[in-house]
Amino acid sequence: MWDLLMAFPLENLLGFVLAGVVLNLTPGADVVFATASGIAGGPRAGAVAGLGVGLGGLFHVGLAAAGVSALIAAHPAALVALRWGGAVYLIYLAIGAWRAGPVLAGQGIAAPRRAIWRGFVTNALNPKVALFVLAFLPQFTVAGLAPIWQQILLLGGIFTLTGTCITVSYGALAGVMGKALGARMGVMNKVAALLFGGLAAKLILD
Repeated sequence: MWDLLMAFPLENLLGFVLAGVVLNLTPGADVVFATASGIAGGPRAGAVAGLGVGLGGLFHVGLAAAGVSALIAAHPAALVALRWGGAVYLIYLAIGAWRAGPVLAGQGIAAPRRAIWRGFVTNALNPKVALFVLAFLPQFTVAGLAPIWQQILLLGGIFTLTGTCITVSYGALAGVMGKALGARMGVMNKVAALLFGGLAAKLILD
């Protein structure tokens, strides 16, 4: 992969990185999820939720390189099942956040461990990510440079790395702000529940 990175035309690579950073800075479902996790569980939970989202992105990049995402995209029933699976999971998270009580000092130590798994599952079950990877990454591949699947893995890895750093930052910042705004009273858990619920509705309706 290092040789491929060095052989990649610099203008293509810089254009890809710039486009990826702009897209990742625009708040989407991944950013909203990490933000909600940070509000509900604190800075660590928000940060590792962003890390989990990044792992979910790598999952989709691997599928795209293997051609599995194209196969899923060709079968509407598979997309519907994936969309509803992700929506049900987000509704489950929303209910849990709504019922959660105030976060007191010393509580929620295990939350980051759950947050990374939740981030991965939420992103892995989002069919829009699979379709986005299929539509976005191939535009920056170079004919004849290397097998397309290798280029997709390289570009996908770069996109996921920059996106994960941005999403982790969003989650951690939301955690800091959530505590400052009164997480002890449980208000921020309700906000997180509304965000999770909104994501579920968006996934179903779009």
